[in-house]
Amino acid sequence: MTLLDVSIVNVAVPSMQRSLGAGPSDVQWVLSGYALTFGLVLVPAGRFGDAHGRRTAFVVGVALFTLTSAAAGLASSPGWLVAARLVQGAAAGVVNPQVTGLIQQLFQGSERGRAFGLLGATIGVSTAIGPLLGGLLIQLGGADHGWRWVFFVNVPVGAVAVLLGWRLLPARPTGQPDRHRLDPLGVLLLGAGVLLLLLPLVQREQWHSPWKWALIPVGIAMLLGFALWERRYARHATPLFDLRLFGLRSYSLGTLIALVYFGGFTAIFFIFTLYLQSGLGYSALVAGLAITPFALGSALASALGGRIVDRLGRPLVGIGLVVVVAGLGAVVVVLRDSPAVPVPLLTAVPLLLAGLGSGLVITPNQTLTLSQVPVPQAGSAAGMLQTGQRIGSAAGIAAVGALFFSSLANSRGDWSTAFRHSLLLAAGIIALALAAALVDIALNRRTRRADRTGRAERTGRAERS
Repeated sequence: MTLLDVSIVNVAVPSMQRSLGAGPSDVQWVLSGYALTFGLVLVPAGRFGDAHGRRTAFVVGVALFTLTSAAAGLASSPGWLVAARLVQGAAAGVVNPQVTGLIQQLFQGSERGRAFGLLGATIGVSTAIGPLLGGLLIQLGGADHGWRWVFFVNVPVGAVAVLLGWRLLPARPTGQPDRHRLDPLGVLLLGAGVLLLLLPLVQREQWHSPWKWALIPVGIAMLLGFALWERRYARHATPLFDLRLFGLRSYSLGTLIALVYFGGFTAIFFIFTLYLQSGLGYSALVAGLAITPFALGSALASALGGRIVDRLGRPLVGIGLVVVVAGLGAVVVVLRDSPAVPVPLLTAVPLLLAGLGSGLVITPNQTLTLSQVPVPQAGSAAGMLQTGQRIGSAAGIAAVGALFFSSLANSRGDWSTAFRHSLLLAAGIIALALAAALVDIALNRRTRRADRTGRAERTGRAERS
């Protein structure tokens, strides 16, 4: 539900505008406010779950998400809808780190990989299937009020999830509960840094002043202050986030891969939906169906990737990234000339290929990134990983969207050219994630060679003695 609501609302915008009389600024806050508050609470929520029990945090988060979904569906004014979306995003940020933390807590070895495989399939499907489900709900609910069902659909699912979560999930993490306070200054510094980074990115279309970009270096400075404070705070108490986790190569490089990959991955759906609906005049339903091959490929490969990641390791992520770039390149090739075949049909196979690659990236990378993280820190570590994904998504959409609209203007309204150019940029961003994966693969091989050499030398000395 929480990831679906990132993309499902996009296709409901015309219906909202007709029903509520929402202006461009209102719409932008409905879309971007959710992502903003989502990203702000991930790490504090993960830390809270680590310390006080992930079941409690999960159930409270899902309950709040369900209530705010109902409030959004009942909105009678744009302000009401925006407020509901802001709180809904924060509730989503509470839920997500608990899911990853619970997998770390409850599963080990290959079982953990399979559990992450199911989670990866969920992430892939929910991110890509949003436009299709949104289109279906709007068609069923009507042009004026169909948007309300985009939110109401969460209510029965959330109610069941609250009941099952409370009944089935363990009450506390293994070991003694952590009674340390939540590090309020750390929460403030991290929140301010993430807010200052995300705000100009998610408000890029509505906030026209160039001064908005000055917030980004201020945000980076806040995050540096957060790092310095956490290092000092860790000397006498449990910090909000243990910076020593970045000393684990699997975690630091995995987080970097996730940040960069989501910068290209999320932008694909943004520009493809614009191209199909605004450029080619397809309905929201057809636009959603066009993205379905990617979602199906991602779901299938995620389940497979979770099962084989323990055997193949980071090379599996590298293979997935190569397949994604190849699939996106194939989309550019098939759209090079004015196609006689409908675009959704023409792009189905290349998008299926890209989706298969994506499924081999998200799940295995998440499994490997968190593999060496101690279970008591699983929630905060997952929160930081997902915060990186949210920042990457916002930055990627801003960069790819800017190229899309500038190409559209420079080509005098040629939507196909604008889409191809921006899709190439998205593929280039994903290629940067591939470069990071190759670095990790090379370093792992060097470490293994050094270990083998060391063992051989020790064996030789033992035989001589």
